[in-house]
Amino acid sequence: MPLEDGRRPDPEQLLMQFQAAERKERRGKLKVFLGYSSGVGKSFRMLDEGRRRSERGEDVVVGGIQPKFGAEVAQLLRSLPVMPLKMLPGGEVIDIEAILKRHPQVCLIDGLAYDNPAGCRRAKRWQDVDVLLSAGISVITSLNLHHIEEHREQVFRITGKLITQTVPKAFLQGADEIVIVDAPPELLMGSAANGDENAAARRRQLSELREVALLLAAEVVDQQLEDYLQASGIEESWGTQERIAVCVTPRANGRTMIASGKRNKDRFHGDLYVINVRQPGLTPKDQAALDEQFRYALECGAQIEKLDGEDPIAAIVQFAHSHGITQVFIGHSLRQGWRDRLFGGPVDRLIRAAQGMDVRVFPH
Repeated sequence: MPLEDGRRPDPEQLLMQFQAAERKERRGKLKVFLGYSSGVGKSFRMLDEGRRRSERGEDVVVGGIQPKFGAEVAQLLRSLPVMPLKMLPGGEVIDIEAILKRHPQVCLIDGLAYDNPAGCRRAKRWQDVDVLLSAGISVITSLNLHHIEEHREQVFRITGKLITQTVPKAFLQGADEIVIVDAPPELLMGSAANGDENAAARRRQLSELREVALLLAAEVVDQQLEDYLQASGIEESWGTQERIAVCVTPRANGRTMIASGKRNKDRFHGDLYVINVRQPGLTPKDQAALDEQFRYALECGAQIEKLDGEDPIAAIVQFAHSHGITQVFIGHSLRQGWRDRLFGGPVDRLIRAAQGMDVRVFPH
């Protein structure tokens, strides 16, 4: 059937949409309770969700639980059927074969980041979960921010603790639902919240971890939206998230501009580009200043783009339009010559050409 604008549907695109919808229909749903620290109550929330689903008539089993838990968790466990773990020479593992044979509607699995003992068919517990999802069994699980592979170094910088058991962020981004188990830092600190000499530092740590977890959850939601748009054949809009381009030169306040761009990137869960239009004949001092800005940009998670063009403004505008940039940061000298005052300088040209973009000017 022709579309309203007269274009015929792309057969390959229609096939991909159909196949994606078919896979999604067959695959179980993944729900993750994500915590930013131990003790926020992930296991309790997971089991309580299972209890409520069971009371509504769903077939729910517990496939794996952490070995140590409190009285509240123990009480919830008594209300649900628990699948025994399988004993191997190296330790206990989830009995995936038994769960597949039982084939419940929902399986609760705690400790998503656990490593399986040597000799197990799959090295990681999250890989066991993927098997269940592929078989059409929905899984509700729990995970700490510390155990996400791509955030391991960031958490180490905050806490000084390096985690070895991890889950790739790509697996988390495939979740159908992610819930932040949020608890105020003061609640986690208990009696240490008042009077302890390390309380202020611990409170800062928890606040930073909480912010990282919230940003991660927003990133997963963005991925879910992108997957939905692709599966539905809807062309992605550049406005789905902010894309920020910071234009640096040897004389610009590059560090200040990049830091501001990073804050906006994190706030709006967007992309950050640091771009420079190559200039011939740079002095060693200017090149060193530029290289230092590039190093800082990489630390901030920016993508670096080095552009060519006789007209820097035209090169910047072309890049911005082709990459769907929504914000442009540019440095500007407060000193203006008579030609700039009469005809308009580079910044004026950029503002006129940047239709649909916000331009922020940093004086230097």
